Amino acid sequence: MYVGPVRLHVLTWNLYHGRSVPPCGRDLLAQCAAAVAGWDWDVALLQEVPPWWPPELARAAGAESRSVLTSRNFLLPMRRAIATRRPDVIKSNGGGANAILVRGGVIAEQRSQRLCLLPERRYLHAVRLQSGPWVGNLHATVHDTPAAVQDAERAWGALRRWAGSAPVVLGGDFNVRAPSLEGLRLAGGHDVDHVFAGGLVPTGVAEVLERGRLSDHAPVRVGLAAP
Repeated sequence: MYVGPVRLHVLTWNLYHGRSVPPCGRDLLAQCAAAVAGWDWDVALLQEVPPWWPPELARAAGAESRSVLTSRNFLLPMRRAIATRRPDVIKSNGGGANAILVRGGVIAEQRSQRLCLLPERRYLHAVRLQSGPWVGNLHATVHDTPAAVQDAERAWGALRRWAGSAPVVLGGDFNVRAPSLEGLRLAGGHDVDHVFAGGLVPTGVAEVLERGRLSDHAPVRVGLAAP
């Protein structure tokens, strides 16, 4: 139920499985946590997150966290042991998750919807904020534009069913540079990372944040408010 008024700063960032460009050959949890904690946001939508990172990222940022496992998580303790020591050797085989972090609010509900199994498992992961909006996090299929578009459309369909008349936000790594979703407004983005909104309007232009060598994606922040 929408209880507004609502103002949100939404961050979306693909963490590249905790790696840097160029590779640095070591675990970067502390550096990524410091970056996430240092930026101003209310909701952070994170993709390609090492599955054991979300609680630590949330703790550093003073946030609540929820996450869903995506692909390559069989025998996760072994993958974690290698990824922690040699992240640039194991790469994406260290396991993956999508995570949502929320500051200054309460997560009232969470849901997930599997979008596809092949070539890799992809999910829509979403939470309902106590203030009313539903916020969804997506990492679409890579190297296949029609499949990525289908993932986004399925994600929007699921989020629309859950949200009903409440405001919605759908962000993440769409793996498409110019996506569109009927019934949602593109609030801002950079390259393949975007934020869409329904029932909320942008309060300015999207910002690309400085992250140094971390990840191969730039973090993007978008301000949204009830019209």
